Amino acid sequence: MPELTGLDREHCLLVSMDVKHHVRALRTVSIGTVAHTFMEPREVFRDALLAGAAAVAVAHNHPSGDPRPSDDDRAVTRRLARAAELIGIELLDHLIVGGPGRWRSLGRMGLL
Repeated sequence: MPELTGLDREHCLLVSMDVKHHVRALRTVSIGTVAHTFMEPREVFRDALLAGAAAVAVAHNHPSGDPRPSDDDRAVTRRLARAAELIGIELLDHLIVGGPGRWRSLGRMGLL
C-alpha cells in the first residue's frame, strides 16, 4: 500500500467493501505516533457502517519499516474480529505495512 509507505507516524486505514468485495470507500481511521495508532472497534466500524460495508480490511504502517506484528497488533486484531462478528461485517484482513514492498497479513498468520 503506497498510502502507508514512508510515513513518519502510524496511520490506520479502513477499506470498506460491498458483498462482492468491491471497494466502496478508503478512509483514514487514525493518525498516531511513531509507535502507536488507535484502532478502536467503534471508530473502525463506525466508518464501515456509514459506508454500507459488508466487508472490511484494515491496514496500518510501522514507520520503523519492520512489518512484524507487535503484541498490541495481535490483540487489536482479535478485538476487531470479535466486533466484526457481532455486527455482521466480514473482517477480511489486517495488514501491517513496513518499508517498500514489506508487509504482513495477520489473516495469513491465522490471527483472524
